[in-house]
Amino acid sequence: MGQRAPRRRGATRAALLAATMTASLAVGCTAHHGRPVDDGRGQTRPPTQSPAQSPSAGGTVAPAAGPVLAVKIDNVRAARPQTGLDSADIVYAEQVEGGLSRLMAVFATKFPKSVGPVRSARVSDLELLRQFDDPTLAFSGAQHKLLPLIAKAPLRAASPDEVSGAYYRGVDRSAPHNLFLHPDKLLPSAPGAAALTTGFHYGAAPAGGKATASRSVRYPAARFTFTWSGSKHRWLVTEDGTPTVTTDGKRVAPATVVVQYVKIRKSAYHDVLGNNTPYTETVGSGKADVLRDGRTFSVDWKRQKATDGTEFTASDGTPVNFAKGQVWVVFAKA
Repeated sequence: MGQRAPRRRGATRAALLAATMTASLAVGCTAHHGRPVDDGRGQTRPPTQSPAQSPSAGGTVAPAAGPVLAVKIDNVRAARPQTGLDSADIVYAEQVEGGLSRLMAVFATKFPKSVGPVRSARVSDLELLRQFDDPTLAFSGAQHKLLPLIAKAPLRAASPDEVSGAYYRGVDRSAPHNLFLHPDKLLPSAPGAAALTTGFHYGAAPAGGKATASRSVRYPAARFTFTWSGSKHRWLVTEDGTPTVTTDGKRVAPATVVVQYVKIRKSAYHDVLGNNTPYTETVGSGKADVLRDGRTFSVDWKRQKATDGTEFTASDGTPVNFAKGQVWVVFAKA
């Protein structure tokens, strides 16, 4: 059984966001029943009724106890090694200005003690996060023109301006690569796997596939390599030629890697050096490669609207299962 995308409470808020994004970017970009549950911030949200699959255990789980935590994570060389990345359920990799990469780690089943370095949000994040119900987005800030869109988005913005007590500066590296987050200062506890309304399916591997020892994805100024480890039964991550480890020495090693081919185009935003901010389109359809169990499976992906999760299917429309454990989704240019 797959994880179902939620139906939204904030329809007006979402419509306003869509209208604002269309105007700013000039681009083509059933009720719940039961008693609401407190989200830990004095607000209520409807309970999830249908059970979801756990990415770690593969079975059904209890309804979500609150929103996911999404954290924007710095990914330039000066920001590594990162903290808490191995605890994420999902890691999204996107292209940013200058052809560099940035990560968004999504936490639902457990919170690490700290996460970081935390960096700024991008306009593409707002569309990507619509698949989750009232997510909390932790980020260091954003371009001035983007801040109104973030304020109107159906999410809880949690930058240091809003919750300064949840952040701290590390002493072993220089700014801006030293901002870290204490997740438990934002949310009382991890919400559980039911909050991962991504559309992903977990279970036995599909038939076929191509034996794969290693797979690389290149951006103009960044490179990801995923090498299969039979002993660990995981894909070992290497970035820009250097093995990816956390600050406590753990090798980052997802169970499933998705190379999702998407449209990456110019947005209406630029960084301080004048570099254009790429916009990664995650609503639509296209091709993808799913890497699991040392094999690559060529699949189709579809996300009909922003509030949906993404379905990955075989040519006959059958859902393609991911392996139990962490998932990396790397957005590559179609």
